[in-house]
Amino acid sequence: MRFLSIQSHVAYGHVGNSAAVFPLQRIGHEVWPVLTVNFSNHTGYGAWGGMAIPAEQVQGVVQGIEDRGVLGTVDGVLSGYLGGEEIVDVVVDAVARVKAANPAATFTCDPVMGNAKSGCFVAPTIPPLIRERVVPHADIIAPNQFELGFMTHTDPDSLESTLESVDRARDLGPRTVLVTSVLRPDREPDTIEMLAADDEGAWIVQTPHLPIKANGSGDVTSALFTAHYRETGSAATALERTASSVFDLLQVTIDSGERELRVVQAQDAFANPRMQFAARQVR
Repeated sequence: MRFLSIQSHVAYGHVGNSAAVFPLQRIGHEVWPVLTVNFSNHTGYGAWGGMAIPAEQVQGVVQGIEDRGVLGTVDGVLSGYLGGEEIVDVVVDAVARVKAANPAATFTCDPVMGNAKSGCFVAPTIPPLIRERVVPHADIIAPNQFELGFMTHTDPDSLESTLESVDRARDLGPRTVLVTSVLRPDREPDTIEMLAADDEGAWIVQTPHLPIKANGSGDVTSALFTAHYRETGSAATALERTASSVFDLLQVTIDSGERELRVVQAQDAFANPRMQFAARQVR
C-alpha cells in the first residue's frame, strides 16, 4: 500500500513522520512524507531549532505529487499534530484530492490535543478545528482516552463509558475508532489497554503498563494500526499486531536507557510481531 503522511518531522528522535514512516516501510508499505515542521527535536525538551513550514509550502508539496499523476495510487492519508487553521485546510484539501482520485482511499486522523497527565497542551483554537473540520472527513481516528473525552464532551473512565464515547465519536463521521490508551479503574494492576471499534464490533487488548513516557509512540501506533487494518480488514487483528509491536518497541527503548524511541533497533517487532496479546471482543 501507499500512504501520504502529513505530519511533523524532527532530526533527532522519533515523533510525527520521524516515528511513522520507518515502521510502515519496514512492514512493506510505500510512504510519501509531507512535512509540516522541520525541527531539531520534539518540543518536550523545551528548546529546539528549525521552523514550522508555511502552509503554502506544505500545499505545494501535495500539489507537486498530484502533478505527477499519482494521487490515485494512494491508499491512505495520515495526519497527526496540526498547528493551526491553515495546516488544517491543507490536510482537508489533500484528503479531498486523494479521495477524488481514489474513492477507496482512507484518511486516518490522530487528533493530537493532550493527555490525562498534561491536560490539553495545544492552543485553545485547535481542538474545535480538529473536531469540526478534520474528524468529519476521517475514516479512522486514533485518540487517547483524554482526547476521546475532550472531542466528545464526555468523561470516559469505565469500559462502558469509553464505548459510549466511542459511539459519539463515530457519530461525528469516522467509522473506526482506535483508543490508544484506556485506563479504567477496574483493570488489572499495572496494565493498560487499547480499544478499537468499527461497524463489526469492538475489541480491547491489555498489556503490561511499562514505566516510560515515550514521545512518538502514539504516532507509531496510529500508523501501524491503519496499515494492519487496511491490509486485513479486521480491527481485532490490527489491534493485536499493533499492541505487540508497540509493546516491544517500548521495551527495547527502556532496555536501551535512552529517552527517544529505539525505532530502528526494534524494527523486527514491526516486521514480525510476536502476537503475545489477544484482543477480547467487548461488543
